[in-house]
Amino acid sequence: MRGCLGCFACKGQARCTTIDDGFNDCFAKMREADGIVLGSPVYSADVSALMKAFLERAGVVCASNPGLLRRKAGAAVAAVRRAGGLNTVDSMNHFLLNKEVILAGSTYWNMVYGKEPGDVRRDEEGMRNMQNLGENLAWLMRRL
Repeated sequence: MRGCLGCFACKGQARCTTIDDGFNDCFAKMREADGIVLGSPVYSADVSALMKAFLERAGVVCASNPGLLRRKAGAAVAAVRRAGGLNTVDSMNHFLLNKEVILAGSTYWNMVYGKEPGDVRRDEEGMRNMQNLGENLAWLMRRL
């Protein structure tokens, strides 16, 4: 998925009209959903390049077509090896908040720790936190 070109051809279109790379399919599902969970592994202490490209594109589409995600429920989660988890969650939360999405929280930061594939499932505290986050997000979606 490519980053935004900043052409603003999306104004009045509610979709990217310039690049055809799967973004529009993903963004359409997000618009149709009652709840949005953004997730990213942590690379270089922040969101992955793929998530950054998605956030840039979605950000411009939303800014050019206000209200597309207004009052949806949302949350951001990260898979972390050592550091950068808060930056990653913050990057995604800033996008959600700026697009008028109402965030669900949990008992701790929305991240799980691990290095190898499957490691995060063994992070018992992180998995309990994710379970709680899911329950809170479901509660919020029912209320909205």
